Amino acid sequence: MSVIAPKFRLGYFLKGIIDNALWIIVLVTLIVVPLIQVLLIYINLPVVDGELLTPFLAFTLIFHPELAVPLVEAIIRSDLFHIAAFPGFGFAALMAAAVIFVERKMLAKLQLRVGPFYCGKIEGIFQLIADGIKLVSKEIIIPDKADKPIFWVAPLLFVGAAAAFVALIPVAPGGEEFDNMPWVVADLDVGLIAVFAVIGFFPIITVLSAWSSNSKYPFIGGIRALHQMVSFEIPLILSLLGVVILTGTLNLNEIVQSQTSFPWILFLPVGAIVFFIAMLAELERIPFDLPEAESEIVAGWLTEFSGMMYGLVQLGSYVKLYAFAALFVTIFLAGYNGPSIYPDFPQDIIDDGIIIPGMTGPLLTVKPFTDGTAVLDQEMINGLIWFVLKTAAVIFFILLIRGVFPRVRIDMLLHIGWYKLIGLAFVNIFIALGLLYSGILAPAGAF
Repeated sequence: MSVIAPKFRLGYFLKGIIDNALWIIVLVTLIVVPLIQVLLIYINLPVVDGELLTPFLAFTLIFHPELAVPLVEAIIRSDLFHIAAFPGFGFAALMAAAVIFVERKMLAKLQLRVGPFYCGKIEGIFQLIADGIKLVSKEIIIPDKADKPIFWVAPLLFVGAAAAFVALIPVAPGGEEFDNMPWVVADLDVGLIAVFAVIGFFPIITVLSAWSSNSKYPFIGGIRALHQMVSFEIPLILSLLGVVILTGTLNLNEIVQSQTSFPWILFLPVGAIVFFIAMLAELERIPFDLPEAESEIVAGWLTEFSGMMYGLVQLGSYVKLYAFAALFVTIFLAGYNGPSIYPDFPQDIIDDGIIIPGMTGPLLTVKPFTDGTAVLDQEMINGLIWFVLKTAAVIFFILLIRGVFPRVRIDMLLHIGWYKLIGLAFVNIFIALGLLYSGILAPAGAF
């Protein structure tokens, strides 16, 4: 039986383009433009030519990029930008999306499969967009006897906890235009304690979501997750005490600054290994994926989630994965420190731009901020590049383990957490104390 391919009709094609264009115009007019106007009201606008910029004038400057540099500076300096865009949830969500795509392609190569391929001509690059549209459009099904308020709130709490985790990670130095303050949403003196306070919410959220579904498979997965996370949180905390002893601080940015000469993994490799293994268990990644063991309990505590509720949990899981990898980089791999690989702009380029003979104007100009410093700060960009590269390397090893190792039994998992890792964590503490009291390292981490 032959199949006749449908004919191309120009009228239907033009109608589809016009319909999409009209919907875009309606959405931009009714949602995007009012949202921008509301945000401009709550942003601390700059002073331009001796007068405070008004929200109305700021909105007009958006469509004049050559005049909008002070407005861009004010937006970048705002707390809202730090929380929603960079280095907060927006940046973490982009990293999580990249991790999802890389994981699917990498596992496919390891298993001699193709992986995402059809959505997008370049290795299925648009598969993420297709999956997002699918999850948004699918029906959300709530079990009849579920505790509906808790069941609804659990995915939001999971994403919120992951976002709070991300808010504590410094991703780059601030540079001169930001008073040398690091790019971090919350720079706390007790940042490391705050990290473990946030991590402590994940077992509670997991058990609540599993219990509220009123289903046996999620409940079994939730109990497994509780046992697993509690078992590995203790070695996770103990593995970092060596760094705290040698640096004398709990501030994550100060821990990064203590590694300008060397990363702590050189002196405390045992602690790094313990932290990495405990991190896999906290993330419920193979070989410690018992809470979601699909061959035993369907999908574990995720079984009853559907539609965008499942999508939110997956988003939170990969944001949490990025946050743990970034924490490993911050504690053991010197964070955003690294050799200079981003060129600084000479003053003549900042003043005059790059000029090619025969052109009427400069090819590239570097706009200065209102205080005279350049928009493109060499130290900040260099730190961000190193942070992203190191974090991507750690994430690669986390993903690689999924394609190499099998799942362990629950008794082996508890034995590893309660006996072996705790013992190694104490060995790491003794190594740190030996380095300190032998005089090899000073309390501030310098030779």
